[in-house]
Amino acid sequence: MDTATPAVTVALHDGTSVVAETGQVDARRHGELLLPAVDRVLAEAGVKLDAVTDVAVGVGPGPYTGLRVGLVTAATFGSALSVPVHGLCTLDALAYAAGRDGLEGPFAVATDARRKEVYWARYEDSRTRDGEPSVDRPADIAERLAGLPVVGAGALLYPGAFPDARGPEHVHAGALASLAAERLAAGAELLPPTPLYLRRPDAQVPKNYKVVTPK
Repeated sequence: MDTATPAVTVALHDGTSVVAETGQVDARRHGELLLPAVDRVLAEAGVKLDAVTDVAVGVGPGPYTGLRVGLVTAATFGSALSVPVHGLCTLDALAYAAGRDGLEGPFAVATDARRKEVYWARYEDSRTRDGEPSVDRPADIAERLAGLPVVGAGALLYPGAFPDARGPEHVHAGALASLAAERLAAGAELLPPTPLYLRRPDAQVPKNYKVVTPK
């Protein structure tokens, strides 16, 4: 599952291929949409939740609130089912999906970080990220990514900075699950299921607020 972008997306994978997948784009309803999406995927596959042996979740980068919905849900399932929970960079899943669509490297992936910024990373190919994800204004990285295709909603939002913008626009859980299964089968260690924020959340505790205490 992944909720790091406006897409709320869930898939079930049997270790070989995607069995069922669903997704809906709505940046304001992650908490409302995620559990029904899980129910739909299980129903389509004809299995119960207790059949799940591993949980893979996108760790971002992404906005604070939406990202937390997926991570907390994944952690809850892991605890309730006593199964491992694996983290995967959301940008990696987008790169993997782009590769399955036929895009060859090098290229970059960019998602919308709001505040007129993008979360981005460069890739040598669909499985190999070059460096760590970053958050920047599009104009500040346009020269560094000049000549490269750029995948994702962040690229599509800023065509002036990323003239060769490509799809997929948002992450799909089927790609995330396939990449996780591939890496687990190869014995690779996945990320811990903790959020990759890259910056402080938009919601802040007010400074210098007045403390009211009873007399």
